[in-house]
Amino acid sequence: MVELMLERLEELFPEMVELRRLLHAEPELSFQEVKTPNFIGNYLERLGVEVKRGVGGRGIVGYIRGDLPGKTVALRADFDALPIEEETGLPFASKQPGVMHACGHDGHTATLLVLAKVLMEYKSQLRGTVVLIHQFAEELAPGGAIEMIKAGCLNEVDAIFGTHLWSTMPLGQIGYRQGPIMAAADRFEITIHGRGGHGASPHETVDSIAVAASVVTQIQHIVSRNIDPLKSAVVTIGSFHAGGAFNVIADSAKLVGTVRTFDQNVQELIIARLEEVTNGICLAMGATYSITYEKGYPAVVNDSQETNRFIETASHILGKENVFEMEPVMGGEDFAYYLQHVPGTFFFTGAGNEEEGIVYPHHHPKFNFDEKAMLIAAKCLGKIAIAFLNNVEEK
Repeated sequence: MVELMLERLEELFPEMVELRRLLHAEPELSFQEVKTPNFIGNYLERLGVEVKRGVGGRGIVGYIRGDLPGKTVALRADFDALPIEEETGLPFASKQPGVMHACGHDGHTATLLVLAKVLMEYKSQLRGTVVLIHQFAEELAPGGAIEMIKAGCLNEVDAIFGTHLWSTMPLGQIGYRQGPIMAAADRFEITIHGRGGHGASPHETVDSIAVAASVVTQIQHIVSRNIDPLKSAVVTIGSFHAGGAFNVIADSAKLVGTVRTFDQNVQELIIARLEEVTNGICLAMGATYSITYEKGYPAVVNDSQETNRFIETASHILGKENVFEMEPVMGGEDFAYYLQHVPGTFFFTGAGNEEEGIVYPHHHPKFNFDEKAMLIAAKCLGKIAIAFLNNVEEK
């Protein structure tokens, strides 16, 4: 069955490309998806797939129930876009001003749709059930995964697998990792409250910009001096806003940043130190402050057993030399929530191609991926699903 399924995916690759391009031209932002889930639901229903709409809000879940008894495996694809003006010049570029599929979610969706078509064709030989999770709002916390889980998308699911098309990895390679592969992604705001005044009379003020600048400088030491150097962490200030006139000392300044961690103890230490450092500087300089800290997606932690199963199946498709253990990625992914409930693995499918000029990173206005990566992703997802349901690594 597996070899026939892989051959059929190759035959249907042109349809995969067509679907991807249709989706790419009509992107929708997180929590605003209307046309996309409707498109997905209609496509699956035409195949004869049992479909649930509006799962957790805007999610679509399909059920392919094999004719043979067995376990249940879930495959996930996300379908939201980003608030980016596209600059690729592609003939199928976004028709929506300021909105773009700049992360490959159009490819994830097209991959899973065509894989569903092939699985339905071999339904009589399928052991168990394949659950197709088409998820909304991956790009914007709190994300769609957590609500889809609450709505029951993982009910009776024994394992889950997912992938990300990765433009910074060459086409033809697969990256996996045992344990943590993507970081927890948090957001914080620090507002410094000083006392404004004339720029010529600083002695009569509490300069919020000077205080905030000291905070920015000192929190850089949290990772270098408070965190075990054998553990990973990032503290980044991405936004600093204050003032409005050249001769006025601002009475407040706002810092907005992100924290990335893999270890919950490291995360909690950073949260505490942000408060302590800010408090100490404000106390010394006569200012006050307020902090809000929002925990985003947790770290994506792959199950060892299912990762080992995936390594074997992916190696049969691409060769062991093209399936490698990658370094962790500090970006976040709400696939993490699925893995907190059932075992599984999340892997990266190489989609870059320097010869074709496909070199731009994710979330870039010129982002693109080599569409042949979708075929590789579909083969890997399909093969691991069958291997799990049969509880053997089919060759």
